[in-house]
Parts: sequence; C-alpha cells; structure tokens
Amino acid sequence: MSRPPAHGPGWAGTEPGEAAPAPHPARRLVITADDFGASIAVNRAVERAHREGVLTATSLMVAGEAATDAIATARKLPMLGVGLHLVLVDGRPTLPPDRVPDLVDGDGRFRANMVRAGVDFFFRPAVRRQLAEEIEAQFIAFGATGLKLDHVNAHKHFHLHPTIAGLIVEIGGRFGLRAVRAPVEPPEPLAEVEPASPGRLADRVAAPWARTLQARFASAGLIVPDQVFGLRWSGHMHVGRLAGLIEHLPPGLTEIYLHPATEAGFAGHAPGYDYEAELAALVDERTRAALRLSGARLGSFTDFEEERVAA
Repeated sequence: MSRPPAHGPGWAGTEPGEAAPAPHPARRLVITADDFGASIAVNRAVERAHREGVLTATSLMVAGEAATDAIATARKLPMLGVGLHLVLVDGRPTLPPDRVPDLVDGDGRFRANMVRAGVDFFFRPAVRRQLAEEIEAQFIAFGATGLKLDHVNAHKHFHLHPTIAGLIVEIGGRFGLRAVRAPVEPPEPLAEVEPASPGRLADRVAAPWARTLQARFASAGLIVPDQVFGLRWSGHMHVGRLAGLIEHLPPGLTEIYLHPATEAGFAGHAPGYDYEAELAALVDERTRAALRLSGARLGSFTDFEEERVAA
C-alpha cells in the first residue's frame, strides 16, 4: 500500500488510518538520496522513494546532466528537503572552465586526483580563490532554483578537506546554510546488523577527520547529525541493511544516505553500485515496519531545524 509523502518529523511510517506509536523522544532520522540531478534515472527514483517510501531529503547536483529535471521534480514535492550536493570532483564546474583552470583537466572536468587537488587547495592561494568562486557559484545556482536550502554535503565527501569545510561555513552563511553532513559512522550499529561485515581502511582513516568536521560545524551553530550511515555500505544499502540500521538506531539525530536510481548505466554512475536495490529498500514494507517499531521521528533537516527554533 502506498502512503502520502512524509509530513514532518512526527511521521513514523504508518499507513493511512493506522495509529502511530509514540515517537521515541531521543531518536530523529533523516533519510537522504545523494546525486539528485545526475540523471533522469536518479530523479525518478528520488520522486518515487519520497512519494511511496521513506525518503525525506535529497542532495542536488546543480550542474548535473539532469539538474533541470531534478529542480522541476523537487518543486512538485514540497515536503522533500532539498540540499546542495557540492561537486568538486568527478563532474563539471558550474563556472566556465577558463574561470577555474586549476580545478579542471583538459576536458573541462574537475581533476580526478583528489589527493593532488587537496594539496593544491591547501598550499596554493590562487587555487583556493578559484575553489571559493566555484563553491559560491554552486550556492548561487542553488539559490536561483527558488528551493529552500535544507542542507549541504559534498560529492565523495570532499568537504572532509579543511579548506573546503571552511569555505562551506564562510560562504554558506550568506545563503541560508543551516545543516551539514559530517560522516561520523559508529561501527556498533553496523555490527548489530551484520556482525561479519568488515570495516574499510578508508573509513577508519577518515573517521578522525569526520569527528573534527562534526565539531567544527557544530561550533558554527549548524545542525550536524550525531551519526551518519552509508559509508561502509555505499551503493549497497539493501533492505536488510536499511531496515536493520533503523531497528538499531542510536539516540540523537541520524542521517542515512543512499544512491537510488531506477537503473544503472547512466553517465557518471559508480560501477558496481546496486542502484535499483537501494530504491527498492526505500519503498519496502520491511523498512516502514522497522521505522514504526523504532518510534523514530522522521523528517528533513529543515523539519528538525524548525523544531529547534520553536523550542
């Protein structure tokens, strides 16, 4: 049975006419789809997952191949929180390539080597100026959509880089920035869901940076999730994992992010990602059942920010 779109942070996954359990006072949940605007396949998945499933937020690539369609889709979904998915790698800039020559390769795409780019961001003032201009251009492009800015994060979590993080705070404050993802993924709930699931070295290396980022954003007065799930199982968040994480949801504000699409193979897709399985997880009754049992309050970052202001 389908349901109407989520209606703010009190929604707990109930069907029409079904009484909702009392929300757990300490558990709040945002379920996000990244790469909105990357392709029509992603856009249709986001729309379906919000209308028929548990998706409450999505992150827009303003220079994505299907950004125009994504914006039109978002305007039809007023309860969907739409944020900015900053793209500084594996994509094209919002500015003309000749305005950001040190950020792009010969084809006008962002440089693929994140390590080399990160070193340049840190040590080369001219590159930092171009980076700041591109980040500002993406905020401006988002503002031009007329959509309310729900949150900000970055493609491939490039905002773990301290220079990018600082620019997000500095520039974002002029564009209504209120919430940012800091990818702090505690291992205990993952182990509860899949005890044999191995951790990744990259995640362990990134964890200290993510905790530093979390503190930095919080000190700037931004809403930052207490924990984020989606790193270890990126592209492979099937229904057992999604429902399992909801069943073992820690206290506080949690974000679970996925990469749904109606099909793989679109330009820029990640090889091996289970796009269709992630969409299926978002609309599966087992996910809604787990949400009902958890008592978690489901919403967008905007919902919870408004709740914080009202308090």
